[in-house]
Amino acid sequence: MEINDETLHQLAQCLRQTLDPVATVRRPAEQSLESLESNAGYSLLMLQLLDNNQLEMEIRIAASIAFKNFVKKNWRIIEDEISKISDNDRLAVKSRIVNLMLCSPEMIQRQLSDTISIIGREDFPGNWPSLMPEILDKIKSNNLNVINGILRTAHSLFKRYRHEFKSNELFTEIKYVLDLFAEPLTGLFQASVASVKGNMDNPTVLKPVFESLTLMCKIFYSLNYQDLPEFFEDNMKTWMENFLYLLTTSFPKLETRSDDIAGPIELIRSQICDSVTLYAQKYDEEFQDYLPAFVTAVWTLLTNTGMLAKFDLLVSNAIQFLTSVCERENYKGLFHNESVLTSICEKIVIPNMQFRDIDEENFEFNPEEYIRKDIEGSDVDTRRRAASDLIRGLCKHFETQVTNICSAYVNVMLQEYGKDPSKNWKCKDSAIHLVTSVASRTQTARHGSTAVNELVNIVDFFTSQVMPELSSSDESKSVLKADSIKYIITFRGMLPPKYVIDSMPLLVNHLLNESTVVHSYAAFCIERIFMIKNASGGDLITLNDVQPILQQLMTNLFGSLRISGSEENDYVMKAIMRTISLIKGAIVPLVPTILPQLTEKLRVVSKNPRRPQFNHYLFETICCIIRFTCKEQIDTIGSFEASLLPVFQEILQQDVLEFLPYVFQVLSLLLELREPPTPDMYLGLFSCLLNPILWERQGNIPALVRLLQAYIMKSPMKIATVESSLNGVLGVFQKLIASKSNDHHGFYLLQSVIEFMPKDLVDGYLRQIYLLLFQRLQKSKTTKFVKGFIVFCCLCLSKSPDSVVQLIDSIQPKLFGMVIERLFLLDLQKFNYLSKVDGAIERRICAVGIAKLLTETQATLSEDLYLPHWPNLLQALINFFEVPTDDTLPDDEHFIEVEDTPGYQVAFSQLVFAGKNDHNPVPDVKDPKQFVAVALSRLSQMLPGKIVPLINQMNGDAQTFLRNYLQVAGVTIN
Repeated sequence: MEINDETLHQLAQCLRQTLDPVATVRRPAEQSLESLESNAGYSLLMLQLLDNNQLEMEIRIAASIAFKNFVKKNWRIIEDEISKISDNDRLAVKSRIVNLMLCSPEMIQRQLSDTISIIGREDFPGNWPSLMPEILDKIKSNNLNVINGILRTAHSLFKRYRHEFKSNELFTEIKYVLDLFAEPLTGLFQASVASVKGNMDNPTVLKPVFESLTLMCKIFYSLNYQDLPEFFEDNMKTWMENFLYLLTTSFPKLETRSDDIAGPIELIRSQICDSVTLYAQKYDEEFQDYLPAFVTAVWTLLTNTGMLAKFDLLVSNAIQFLTSVCERENYKGLFHNESVLTSICEKIVIPNMQFRDIDEENFEFNPEEYIRKDIEGSDVDTRRRAASDLIRGLCKHFETQVTNICSAYVNVMLQEYGKDPSKNWKCKDSAIHLVTSVASRTQTARHGSTAVNELVNIVDFFTSQVMPELSSSDESKSVLKADSIKYIITFRGMLPPKYVIDSMPLLVNHLLNESTVVHSYAAFCIERIFMIKNASGGDLITLNDVQPILQQLMTNLFGSLRISGSEENDYVMKAIMRTISLIKGAIVPLVPTILPQLTEKLRVVSKNPRRPQFNHYLFETICCIIRFTCKEQIDTIGSFEASLLPVFQEILQQDVLEFLPYVFQVLSLLLELREPPTPDMYLGLFSCLLNPILWERQGNIPALVRLLQAYIMKSPMKIATVESSLNGVLGVFQKLIASKSNDHHGFYLLQSVIEFMPKDLVDGYLRQIYLLLFQRLQKSKTTKFVKGFIVFCCLCLSKSPDSVVQLIDSIQPKLFGMVIERLFLLDLQKFNYLSKVDGAIERRICAVGIAKLLTETQATLSEDLYLPHWPNLLQALINFFEVPTDDTLPDDEHFIEVEDTPGYQVAFSQLVFAGKNDHNPVPDVKDPKQFVAVALSRLSQMLPGKIVPLINQMNGDAQTFLRNYLQVAGVTIN
């Protein structure tokens, strides 16, 4: 694209329209932007646009976001695929982006900083050697805005070190960074602390310096995460003494007036607590000299920090530091005195268990935020979670003392509640959370509590304190109802089943509670209860348990979706899905009521898909109800099609990107379940599925391939009679097979063509198909591709072995011999690596194909052709049965899976309840080993005396295995 005023204006106008709330304006603009991406110079044009001071700021920010998403989607170079970013554009972007980022407004600077991180993940350091010198040069600036910009970029670049798996490559990169950056970072850190000390009364200087220090602490954390670098070990005193200074010194000029938003003091102290927690957990031997001073500093900090929301992250991180210390055997002496334990409970645990006004406001007016922080597994950065973790940490070594101390507080709290329940309800709230913290030793998101403190009677507390709250009709105590439901969620696997089942009717009633938190917790609790397994691995809750309340349960679940604010409630939709999954065919009588509600909900959310989790569970629910209903009454499939297909048609016409992979999966399920003939409404869609634009979107590919397979399986003759249809399908195959990330999908499609399409029609294409496969083998041979090729070849051999050999040899004389030598004999053991379908079926296909190659093909029995390979091929087949598959990979081989492709594009999300039943193309073969034995016996009768000498050329182990096959099959070889 040429960079001129006209193209800049057009692109700006397109970006402006992508911000339009009206979908009919926004979606065409998004599609237009997507179509421009493949033009050379597009990335440079976007940089020019976001650097244009004459444009409105919202357009420049939109350009920076679009550019970041474009880079995220396209920067990674995938072998054998055409990149949308040319080499020249890549060099130009990397040469400009750092300086552009530093001189941009903060909103744009943050986007560009993230973009540098994305590029760095692919190119740094090897393909971007200029980046580190550029960072080092900018960090010497006297301009704090420049310093903070480059530190923000460095933080964005290095923070991935916290999450990467250990590898030589990773440690080499970290060493490269440390060798160049650790010393300048430490020098800047010292200079910045000195600047703080010299400007205590100057907030104008202090504020940007504190921002710098916070970013440096984050970088320090990232660079120390994988292992303790020698440089930081040698300079630990410098960092730790300054950390202590920043933790313990008062900075009145930086104190903020906000009650909710953390200020610079809170931010840096939170990060320091994170860093010293890391050292206490991972490097305690090197850190032990500094630890007592930090314990004292953090204790003082906690006892002097208020309850305002702006301190939440600081308090949480500070408590996590104490937790990490008290859990370790060599530090437990710091806490063994009962007065210390009592003081911790009194001054740290109990205050941070309290339900504050800000919590009450969130409960009422921002329930999503409350649930996000409070519900199981999500409340990492809250005071309550930190206080609970501290209790559990202390109980590790001092369980009896801590239980007794906390029990005394619980009794006092419940007594206060009993005096005036309407006024003192917060006391009971704290009591429930304190009991939960003390009682639950370990817990997971999937199972809740998995081990309990035997000193706490969780059943007695459930019956005396939890059930009364759930049974109460007093709607003013919604918080206590939510607490009580959360208690069941936590201990669902530890309470006797009777109590869990008895709570179900109460939970069903609370699905219609007007409080979003209460009915969300009720839905979540029901969904989790339905996941509990009994000792034998079956469902703890069965249809018999649910049957009496089933009608009310489904009515109330859908009723929850009509409550204001919960129209797209993830927890409710997931509970609907889980309920249908549990009751299976019992849902059939309710389908006429449920299906219209699901269809209408789908129609509404498709107008503006904004909640991915809800949408996913909505489609799962639709698949679930289709599968279980059609299993009981297959003739009901027409009613599902009548309800869903009009909505699907709207989604396809509107090109709702987020929903297309889901729609294709549901259509596949419907088509696979339907008996022939296929209705015209499906056939009319077929040609649209071959549209190249659909196949450009990675998230569509798995679902589209499955849908094409369903068409081929159900309507092969109609596809065969429609002009160019098979050409179109094979064109898709050609595109998929050329890609390392999608070649397995190409083989799936090809196998369906071979299996179901008319043989006389397919035969005309086979030569070209094999030519394409051999070209790919020659150009880019991977284990995954070889596995697909072997399975495909064996499928063809299982149908017509002689014609396959003749066809391949017609491409090049004795080419099939090379296939035997270089693929079957060399790579047979690797074939099921990364298999996407059932390995048992693939093994069966290979067994049948190779058995027929050995016993029904003239070429392999001809001394002039492939008879010399016969013993080795049979031995390879026996090894294939008996020797574990070789799943090792060459050092230079990598695989790019669908989930790994860089995004800001719609990803493929597999619908569990739309799962495909694997088709077995050799259904008559029950035992592959016996099949081989019988085929060899039959061949020996046709060629008496010829087969035994060939078998004797195999090694002794293979001959022994073969004798066992023959014995089990009850046959002999002459």
